[in-house]
Amino acid sequence: MATKAVPRAGLSALRATILRLENENVPALLKADRKGSPAGFERKIEKEDARVAGNILRFGIEALDDVLQGGLPLAGLTEIRAAQTRDAGAAMGFVLALAVLCQSGNPGQADLPAQTGLPVLWIGLGMASSEAGHPYGRGLEAYGLDTSRCIFSSPRTIVDALWIAEAALFAPVFAAIILEVRGNPEHFGLNESRRLHVRARTGKVPLFLLRQAGEEEASSAPFRFRVAPAPAAGRLLPDGSKSAGSIGNPAFRVAVEKSRVFAPLEFSMEWSSHARRFRHLVPGANTSEPKRRPAHSVADVSTSAGGSGGTDEMAGVMAFQKAS
Repeated sequence: MATKAVPRAGLSALRATILRLENENVPALLKADRKGSPAGFERKIEKEDARVAGNILRFGIEALDDVLQGGLPLAGLTEIRAAQTRDAGAAMGFVLALAVLCQSGNPGQADLPAQTGLPVLWIGLGMASSEAGHPYGRGLEAYGLDTSRCIFSSPRTIVDALWIAEAALFAPVFAAIILEVRGNPEHFGLNESRRLHVRARTGKVPLFLLRQAGEEEASSAPFRFRVAPAPAAGRLLPDGSKSAGSIGNPAFRVAVEKSRVFAPLEFSMEWSSHARRFRHLVPGANTSEPKRRPAHSVADVSTSAGGSGGTDEMAGVMAFQKAS
């Protein structure tokens, strides 16, 4: 049975109502929306329309910046989700990279203001910390974060965590606020996320919701990312080659689950704490790494005496000095 297409005018009115409810000032999108197809599902966002009110963070990855309509807004709620507990480390690393950019102001990001002197507030529920671990000072510094300008809070309940986050947004003195929760807490739903989003937009503060092992649910966050670990590239040597068997920069598999445009995207990216920027990892780019070879040339290990069959093909073995 064929379904009747939604009229263009009705769909445009529905989108206008949603935008008003979310307090979004994007009349250009509505204008472009009315120029779409008769069914109202196709729209072309021109370059001059792809603007977000206030300051934005450009990732430097064209496909991602296009889906975000220019970049990630630095005022409002953004959700970063790890589907499973084992992915919590990758999601935390992705959020920390965003916090580093917000705290220091990346010189390569033209739209990112320098927030020198402003601290980062990390609100982590006790349950989330017990499962994924507490932030480690030396690791955060190696990652690019200035721990002397960080404040950590470990409330016991989600109600206390929400109160701390909302109170911090009332006094916009933070470069970024991270709210770490586990799963889908009962007292943290659409209404609570709406309050946080409005407060963050009013105070012009980026609020990152880090959700461990959580399912997709209704949220007022304009953007939601699902983050998982990705294979890291090899560490670069001074001559431009890669060190065989080494582990390079942290890598993430990022999926854009929610955005303003109808263009789901999933790709791999890495974070350089030295350059303080993201880089797109092209699939198959790491296949040219040299094969690992033994440090000493020795014969392959043969089968045991009396065993059936000939010598099995094995990898090279490393010779160790005999212990005294």
